[in-house]
Amino acid sequence: MNIEIKKSQKPVKYDDAIRLMEQRLLEIHQKKSNDLIWILEHKDLYTAGTSYNENEIIDKSINILKTNRGGKITYHGPGQLICYFVIDLKKRNKDIRKFISLIEKTIIDTLMTYKIKTFSDKKNIGIWYKKNLKIEKVAAIGVRVSKWIAYHGFSININNNLEKYKAIIPCGIKDKGVTNLKMIRNQDYKKLKNILIDNFVFNLKS
Repeated sequence: MNIEIKKSQKPVKYDDAIRLMEQRLLEIHQKKSNDLIWILEHKDLYTAGTSYNENEIIDKSINILKTNRGGKITYHGPGQLICYFVIDLKKRNKDIRKFISLIEKTIIDTLMTYKIKTFSDKKNIGIWYKKNLKIEKVAAIGVRVSKWIAYHGFSININNNLEKYKAIIPCGIKDKGVTNLKMIRNQDYKKLKNILIDNFVFNLKS
């Protein structure tokens, strides 16, 4: 079960990333290419998934890019690690729920290597951190499935600008906040992407 690993050193335009994933999806469907895991970063950008609502936009002056991924509105920008993928679920029993759980486990296990305990929530997709009575999202997940091939991905907030989230209701969830790893525990996260890839590949092959 071969998986190509791609790491982009410079920010990637959102439209370019989508085009590459959709092309890879077609190639995987035609059995011409391997699965893909792609680590990158975007410049400042708000995207809306297929289930977003207009009332989740607080600042009406911002530009929203509508996408075909699942989920609602979120923000991407510098200091946020994006992990896109194109993964053939036909090789994995066509089990979407199990695949989402695999993503959640990958993120949770990765953050535990930094002594950061997080958890998933069946009602609110994503990965959450709790301090005292405050619950905040540290990682967002948005997946689309076509021809039993899963694509789009997830993001982990490392040291991104949290002020940007004030323009929206992130992921449509009003009663919980957003945080990043630097706010939780101020340490060096340079190796996080490699740990994440190793965990993701291990879980996919298990």
